[in-house]
Amino acid sequence: MEKKNFLIVQGGGRANGNTAQLVKSFSKGAEDAGHQTEILSLLKNPVNGCLGCNACRYGKPCIQKDGFQDLVPKIKSADLIVFASPLYFWTISSRLKAFIERFYCIAEEDPNPPLGRYEKYPVKDCALLMTAADNFFWTFEQAVSYYKFTLIHYIGFHDKGMLLAGGCGDTNGKPQIEKTPYLQQAYEFGNQIYQR
Repeated sequence: MEKKNFLIVQGGGRANGNTAQLVKSFSKGAEDAGHQTEILSLLKNPVNGCLGCNACRYGKPCIQKDGFQDLVPKIKSADLIVFASPLYFWTISSRLKAFIERFYCIAEEDPNPPLGRYEKYPVKDCALLMTAADNFFWTFEQAVSYYKFTLIHYIGFHDKGMLLAGGCGDTNGKPQIEKTPYLQQAYEFGNQIYQR
């Protein structure tokens, strides 16, 4: 099996909260399978949302001087980008959405755009890891819709799967993901993602 380079983007939450623990288990599984992983915390590497100034459309660098430009080489060298987030107001965190918005400045002009759009993006594999206190049948519906529409259908990444960990405990209390089967599932997901 070919070894892959994983970039795991952790979009907020507590330093050792449910999402952080899910990410660690996924990463451990991937490393045990021989893959290289890097966990990128958006708490430690803040990225602002896109301003829509379109400087990047005229060959200029992004006008924002935050940490995103330093992350571009990591994005481009990754085989798989894993998007990890707690559920906030029924979707991904604002930190993670801001990170995704800034992909706009790494797009290139596409003379034959498939969806009538201007741009084409680097082709990557992607996966989604999420945690939530609730576990209704509709808990992750908005987040999954955004993931599929934006990253798969629009940007054109190749979906390698999702792990949606609902029922991880009250938001006011301590993380309780260790009481669920999700940490083991995350390990297996990371370990077998390229064997399926």
